[in-house]
Amino acid sequence: MLLHDGRPWLGANFWSRSGGPLMWRGYDPDLIARELAVLAEHGMNLTRSFFYWPDFMPAPDRIDEEMVARYADFLDRHTDAGMATVPTFIVGHMSGENWDPVWRQGRDLYGDVWMVARQAWFVERMTARFHEHPAVAGWLISNEMPIYGERSPREKVTPWAQLMVQAVRAGGGTQPVSIGDGAWGMEITGSDNGFSVRDLGALTDFVGPHVYRMETDIVRQHLTAAFICELADFGKPVVLEEFGVTDAFVSRENAAHYYRQLLHNSLLAGATGWIGWNNSDYDNLHTQDPYRHHAFEMRFGLTDVEGNPKPALREFREFADVLANIDFPACARPDRETALVVPSYLEQDYPFTQPDDHTYVFEVLRQAYVAAREADLPVGTARERDGLPGDRKLYLLPSAKQLTGPAWRDLAAFAERGATVYASYSPGNHGVQRGLWHADVNGMFGVEHQLRYGLVDPITDDEVAVTFTTDFGSLGEGTTLTFRAGGNEHARSYLPVRATDAEVVAVDRHGNPVLLRRGHGAGHLVLCTFPLEGMAAALPHVNPEPTYRIYDALAAMAGVSRPVTVADPLVHAAELRHRDGRRFVWLVSQAAEELRAKPVVTRGRLADLVTGEPVDEVTLRPYGVRVLALEDF
Repeated sequence: MLLHDGRPWLGANFWSRSGGPLMWRGYDPDLIARELAVLAEHGMNLTRSFFYWPDFMPAPDRIDEEMVARYADFLDRHTDAGMATVPTFIVGHMSGENWDPVWRQGRDLYGDVWMVARQAWFVERMTARFHEHPAVAGWLISNEMPIYGERSPREKVTPWAQLMVQAVRAGGGTQPVSIGDGAWGMEITGSDNGFSVRDLGALTDFVGPHVYRMETDIVRQHLTAAFICELADFGKPVVLEEFGVTDAFVSRENAAHYYRQLLHNSLLAGATGWIGWNNSDYDNLHTQDPYRHHAFEMRFGLTDVEGNPKPALREFREFADVLANIDFPACARPDRETALVVPSYLEQDYPFTQPDDHTYVFEVLRQAYVAAREADLPVGTARERDGLPGDRKLYLLPSAKQLTGPAWRDLAAFAERGATVYASYSPGNHGVQRGLWHADVNGMFGVEHQLRYGLVDPITDDEVAVTFTTDFGSLGEGTTLTFRAGGNEHARSYLPVRATDAEVVAVDRHGNPVLLRRGHGAGHLVLCTFPLEGMAAALPHVNPEPTYRIYDALAAMAGVSRPVTVADPLVHAAELRHRDGRRFVWLVSQAAEELRAKPVVTRGRLADLVTGEPVDEVTLRPYGVRVLALEDF
């Protein structure tokens, strides 16, 4: 965890409203002092700041000393406010425009030796100037370099990044350093932009996702940044480095809801730092690029152009209070007993696979993550490429087309040792080698599939009614769950099977087996013949949908520990534990209206975090969050 003055990084990306990216030309120290004071008053201890490259390095062998002096004053203003900052070197890209120094003249940022050397020189010199200042909390090499630089292979990008990090260290910088690329690499998104999160994470001290996704479902929207933080965990601290909304796209009330959800949900997903985009509005800069042509960029501020706090900034204040009340630096998530299996096909280019093989993995995993959170499961991602951990009670493999041969055998072995392994069928979402890439689905799951070569078995019902023919975990015999069917002509299909060594536990309205359970050693293998997660991932406005009921039943079967649960899938429960033994429970509402929830506590009781009064039932405002203490009797 990265700390400043004993507190986790919590702040805003910063451009003064005096000029946005051109703030250094008309530098106004008194205004900046006032801007920082507002942020500090709302619980922030950090900004992310930017060396606007054309101004700071006007020639390939010269740094503008006036700009340097102004930045030095900027650092002093942070010290006066009790804050720190993270300087960003290569800027580069900013808010809908790329800003080249005039001397670049189209040179390749990653492959031209002279151009790489000029960047390294700039990074080293600027680090040498400022590394001893107490207001410098860390360093970022770039701002969204995949947008600024040409699309380049990893073989160019990773060495470039390595040289930039080495330049920071050569300049005397000992503070944490990262790349500032947005963590949009293949390991997260399934699309290769040359910036490998895995490779760059090995060079740096933290990973910094930038999340600005357009979605079709509000629960997915509220949980996507959290899911990305889960995927970004390669053993380094995860700082949600950019996230935010513009008044042009969302009302201020809904912006506050969005910030509240992303702050708390990403914390529960392992993030330990947050830097919102951004500190101020820029209505006064409407004739200046990039705001002239990207007018919506003027309204991303946490304060308006007069410096008045917006509702979203007050969410930071409340979040900071929660972090202080629980002593967050001493807290951690409990051990994950449920593994969401990440197939290596998300991030590896196997021979003769398709781009959609990668991105489809992201979509179905994210939907499964939503369902797991709705079931209050303590879920964590487990990457096949790193070797699947063998100590989980429950393994979820949602809408899986592809997994390597050894991984299938590993999962069977985990079940034999006592785990519950769930896999749902999917042929993928395109027509190339369409089908489940598993050589022995029959033997593993105790079925005999009835597939015909080159064809799919389409799901013809717009709603799939699944009725349980026997008790299954928390689902009783006779229970019927109804799923909306989504997906294209490839993905919207099921696996016709006949049970051999498996028990059919649920069927559709046509009598087709939907869920089958096979005892295997001390554990169970569960096959779902419908791509439930893939169907939901393809649909708008779908959550909550009943997959969470199946995950809840699987958790009951597997004996997964869930200290607090809520029956309503619109309220998600999760836990953090303090090293002194204290425990804290989050209740996060996904409802657009106020609701009452009655948490079920396995052992102990819930109490108000401040007063200590017992709490049996909570009232949550729209998209609200309540944090409670979990006390033993």
